[in-house]
Amino acid sequence: MDLVVEVPVLAVLADPTRARIVQLIRDAEGGRAMVSRLAEQLGLRQPTVSHHLAALHAEGLVVREPEGRRVWYSINPDEADRITALLGAPALAAEEPDWERVVDDLAARYHGVFNRETVARTLADSRDLLAARGTTSLLASRAAAFTAARLDDLHRVEQASTGTPTVLFVCVQNAGRSQLAAGVLRQLAGDKVIVRTAGSAPAAEVRSAIVTALDEIGVTLGGEFPKPLTDDAVKAADVVVTMGCGDACPVYPGRRYLDWDLADPVGQPLSVIREIRDDIDSRVRTLLAELIGPSVA
Repeated sequence: MDLVVEVPVLAVLADPTRARIVQLIRDAEGGRAMVSRLAEQLGLRQPTVSHHLAALHAEGLVVREPEGRRVWYSINPDEADRITALLGAPALAAEEPDWERVVDDLAARYHGVFNRETVARTLADSRDLLAARGTTSLLASRAAAFTAARLDDLHRVEQASTGTPTVLFVCVQNAGRSQLAAGVLRQLAGDKVIVRTAGSAPAAEVRSAIVTALDEIGVTLGGEFPKPLTDDAVKAADVVVTMGCGDACPVYPGRRYLDWDLADPVGQPLSVIREIRDDIDSRVRTLLAELIGPSVA
């Protein structure tokens, strides 16, 4: 028999942040989580997360479990089937990644460029940097991609490459403005420009509203995810574009630095995010024309 999903539940979980909160609680160790941890994973302020949890609690989707001064939230067992109908079944528990195999594959890829010890050290550091920001899903594949990007950057620095221009977009969480800019530039430039992004305090995931805003104009983020800022990423860049991250970005001679004064899309409705996206699109087109000529911009 088909499972009937009631309209009030559909409405409260239509909000992507609330849906993500429910997923994080469901997938958390022990099936419960506190506001502070959810806020860290989502890159949101605790009062914002509490507001969403209040709506979920009012609908009966989550239950509060006071424990001394702490309050835990868990999925209401009576609502588990309705939540699964809307959000899908929880992901199966994965085995510990085969890190040795990841190292072997990366070492083969960079054979003759970096030795296995350098690859293994960079992978371990990349994994730790991502895990420290709450990135646990797809950790192995993301750590491998982050490692490859870092090794490519390091190789360009060592070779003092002056070929394909490299642009690094930096914002605070690497989940909004920098991802919008990078997505647009990749779409317009293809392989004519190397595009990197980073955050001074990266979030765990790119915000769903950012993915939606880019999809509306035919741009995909693919497998992109928030990444921490590294010195090698800055050193390898020809142009470093900062967006609200203040003095977090190191300054090296020979790079062109731009600071784009843009509104922060965090917590904004999609209509506002579209305006930010279009502002960024215009700036990216101007930058691309300066880098490789006006023909594609």
